[in-house]
Amino acid sequence: MAPAAPGAWARFFDGDVWHSFRSSPMAIGSAVVALVCVFCALFAGVVAPHNPFDLATLELSDSMLPPAWMNGGQAKYLLGTDEQGRDVFSALMYGARISLLIGGASVVVSVLIGVSLGLLAGYAGGRIDAFIMRVCDVMLSFPSILIALLIAGVGRALFPQAHDSLAFGVLILAIALPGWVQYARTVRGSTMVERNKEYVQAARVVGVSPLRIMRRHVLPNVLGPVLVLATIHVATAIQTEATLSFLGVGVSPTSPSLGTFINEGNKQLFSGAWWLVIFPGSMLVLIALSMNLFGDWLRDALNPRLR
Repeated sequence: MAPAAPGAWARFFDGDVWHSFRSSPMAIGSAVVALVCVFCALFAGVVAPHNPFDLATLELSDSMLPPAWMNGGQAKYLLGTDEQGRDVFSALMYGARISLLIGGASVVVSVLIGVSLGLLAGYAGGRIDAFIMRVCDVMLSFPSILIALLIAGVGRALFPQAHDSLAFGVLILAIALPGWVQYARTVRGSTMVERNKEYVQAARVVGVSPLRIMRRHVLPNVLGPVLVLATIHVATAIQTEATLSFLGVGVSPTSPSLGTFINEGNKQLFSGAWWLVIFPGSMLVLIALSMNLFGDWLRDALNPRLR
């Protein structure tokens, strides 16, 4: 009796990618830091010692307290408090949740748009390819932060009293639209290589529809670079969201993100409350750096030339 074929997880743990991950301290460290940040953000209601947005628990007498290890600090406020008496440590977790949510959702939208258009341009060619690539050239002619700032600003002007969900949607769209070009160009190049291979030619001969060929045969073979781009783009999207929030066109003050905290802390910087800027900024750098380092390792691990 022939032995059973190993499952997907067994093949993964026996593969080159997992071996590369285990042998790379940088990959392990960045993954652990990123997972800790994501876990604390997603489960902030459980992990955070305080709810900084529950008005019933806020005490104005505890406002502007320094970190616990400084004179005047209190042990229950590890990283100090802001001008409203909110615990900075807890606020960072809640703010990171919003930043990660907007950053992750914008990357998903960028991937869906970019991969779809890249597949279509690379497989169809001709005028469709030329048109899509000219649109990409136009998008690349403008700074991405300028496009995001324009869309977010127009959205806030058109819907000044919009609900937070609509404001989040406008912000996600503002970050996603400038970001899909990288995916489209990358997928287009890979698709142009794959469409001339034997398995695609064989699928055409037997009468498989172009849409099915792109979805079932070409797409799985071009997702490697997309995965690497998406990992790195998450950090960029979070930084863009923080920039927009810092400029005042991001999320509303009732649902602040890391960028909003940095903006509010910047107003108190000259009063000596350095912790209101340093700790949110450090949290933002920590998330972006861990994502970038993990993306760099993933790029090397998925590149067969470096194995």
